[in-house]
Amino acid sequence: MRSFISVMLSNKTISKTIWLISLVSLFTDMASEMLYPVMPVYLKAAGYSVVFIGVLEGFAEAIAGLGKSYFGRWSDAAGKRLPFVQLGYLLSSISKPMLAISTQWWLIFTSRFIDRAGKGMRTAPRDAMLNAETTAANKATVFGFHRAMDTFGAVLGPLIALLFLHFYPGNYTSLFLLAFVPGVLAVGTTLLLKENKTASPKKAIPQFHQTFTYWKQAPAGYKKLIAALLLFAAINSSDVFLLLKMKEAGLADVSVIGIYVFCNLVYAVCAYPLGRLADKTGMKTIFIAGLLLYAVTYTGFSFAHTMPLFTLFIATYGLYAAATEGVAKAWISSVVPAAENASAIGFYTGFQSIAALLASTFAGFLWVYGSNQLVFLLAAVAALLVAVWLLVSFQKK
Repeated sequence: MRSFISVMLSNKTISKTIWLISLVSLFTDMASEMLYPVMPVYLKAAGYSVVFIGVLEGFAEAIAGLGKSYFGRWSDAAGKRLPFVQLGYLLSSISKPMLAISTQWWLIFTSRFIDRAGKGMRTAPRDAMLNAETTAANKATVFGFHRAMDTFGAVLGPLIALLFLHFYPGNYTSLFLLAFVPGVLAVGTTLLLKENKTASPKKAIPQFHQTFTYWKQAPAGYKKLIAALLLFAAINSSDVFLLLKMKEAGLADVSVIGIYVFCNLVYAVCAYPLGRLADKTGMKTIFIAGLLLYAVTYTGFSFAHTMPLFTLFIATYGLYAAATEGVAKAWISSVVPAAENASAIGFYTGFQSIAALLASTFAGFLWVYGSNQLVFLLAAVAALLVAVWLLVSFQKK
């Protein structure tokens, strides 16, 4: 870790703004991931069903998605990024201690709503700030670095939760309060960011019904890419189902969280080098490789029942995430004008989140009324189909 930081500090590609945004993401993910791996266990212990958990996660992602598209458009229209970033991280921060108040369904939904509304507000403007710090030759490198820092937070968060629950088993209320601390650090770090001086207001604030109108003006290459990405999103259900599979296989809470931490560690370590590789060899190549790893993971999870197998396939899942999440945004930003970056990413992430609502809801019902094996196998097949689509559609990328 020390050598990684020293290399990054001496790397002129990673500017001060990129560092600060990445630190904000690290603190925020630390807070979120202290809670994420224990949420399915917490909700099931409170008497909620797998269907409820699936609907909750899908609902939360849909709220985030609507916000990503709308606030992306607004950010481009206003020519500003920072206010959306700062308020978005603030909302996500204050949502954490709400879970400590009660297990009433309406409060759980409210907390998730505020958290995801904050994510929706900040995501596209933040990514546009990152893109403004890139060149055509290092987009995937910068987005990969940001994802690496973000995911190091997702390593630290569950480790803190694991340590806390070791000494205070089942004390979820105090854990929710503890998660507020890194959230405050994230908000404080956003105060060190500065708005791009070249940005200036351009248009009136968009109406909400204009949230998804970017498609009409988008370049043809963008439409072709987004169609493939959204097909994949429509079957890519919440990671909660991976955690539930391990829990239902009989793994202890500590083992489930430990494997989840390992997944995030693989992701964090590999995101930056895979981003650099994508800039050198082509984003399409790395992204398709990620989809193949996803298919391997979900096929493996369909039959895995032991900790060694879950650990193996969660490692391939970490590699899949490292090869796709940052690369997808870099790829999108490379096929649209810089002035439309927030709108383009917001449109994609907005529909991606709505697709996640459908995918997670469908997966929840299929899990209960069919089998968890079907959930994973259908997702694996769809990932392979998208890989073929991208291979054929983008001959030169």
